Amino acid sequence: MAKIRERNRELIIQAASEIFAARGYAATKTVDIAEHAGLPKANVYYYFKSKKNLYRSVIESVIEPLLQAATPFYENDDPTTVLAQYIRAKIRVSQQHPSASKVFASEIMHGAPHLPDDIAEQMMEQTRVSSDKIQSWIDRGLMDPVNPHHLLFTIWASTQTYADFDWQISKVTGKDKMTQNDYDIAADQLTRLILKGCGVQPSQT
Repeated sequence: MAKIRERNRELIIQAASEIFAARGYAATKTVDIAEHAGLPKANVYYYFKSKKNLYRSVIESVIEPLLQAATPFYENDDPTTVLAQYIRAKIRVSQQHPSASKVFASEIMHGAPHLPDDIAEQMMEQTRVSSDKIQSWIDRGLMDPVNPHHLLFTIWASTQTYADFDWQISKVTGKDKMTQNDYDIAADQLTRLILKGCGVQPSQT
């Protein structure tokens, strides 16, 4: 029974991610999510109680890997290693959670009206830690004096695009879907651009 419940929850969250991404929060109806998941409407209310709770679960489904992506900033002090791992992790989030990533991006673009305060604070704390680490590298001469916040903005925009603009990417590349190799190329190229553009030097410690 536990496996069935978990499977149903995952089905509903995935269906909700796709519907919220396509229609937005206000225009999405719970019955449409249930139909898209192939489950009765009652199941949605059984697991999530309300559309608001389900929306939060969709946001949390992508927030968790986004927060985990910044783990290198906490565990390593080599800018080459940290930035490379961070960029690759952010690309992976766009690859594995494209619909939820779009929901999150739309939420932010609309002023985050439904973003829970605790999630917003977690994100702000992560940004503070990451920015402080980048500034420490600058202070020690391990990279050029770039603006830490704008460096993060650049990485966020460059990695998020692989979720938000998949239609455009498909048209330009002539592919219905990006392959694993495509994502690897994207991560490698963005890493080279960031490291070279910021004059990053490996830590000597």
